Amino acid sequence: VQLQAFGGGLVQAGGSLRLSCAASGRTFSTYAMGWFRQAPGKERKFVAAVSSSGSTTYYEAPVKGRFTISRDNAKNTVYLQMNSLEPEDTAVYCCTAGTTITLIRSARDIYWGQGTQVTVSS
Repeated sequence: VQLQAFGGGLVQAGGSLRLSCAASGRTFSTYAMGWFRQAPGKERKFVAAVSSSGSTTYYEAPVKGRFTISRDNAKNTVYLQMNSLEPEDTAVYCCTAGTTITLIRSARDIYWGQGTQVTVSS
């Protein structure tokens, strides 16, 4: 499966952005989907994931309550709604696809898409 993320940009602290990730292929609905981010000079970190049906989600602590992951299987697209953005959220955000949320969280046996830059100014 091929993935392409978009929707990043520059936003002030406290603002919102919605990232989208479009997937190719007819098997999108069978994959769990997730988002990672990598800040300058730091390691890549898991952010959020959603099950293939969309019924189960998982968030890392720093974004819980501020970010929402969702998907539209009819459009082969996964979204990351980011609210109350903080300068610490500045990073390149990448979407991923895997067979389970567990594998996505551990970054094992997953597909990676190209990232989109999110910059939050203070």
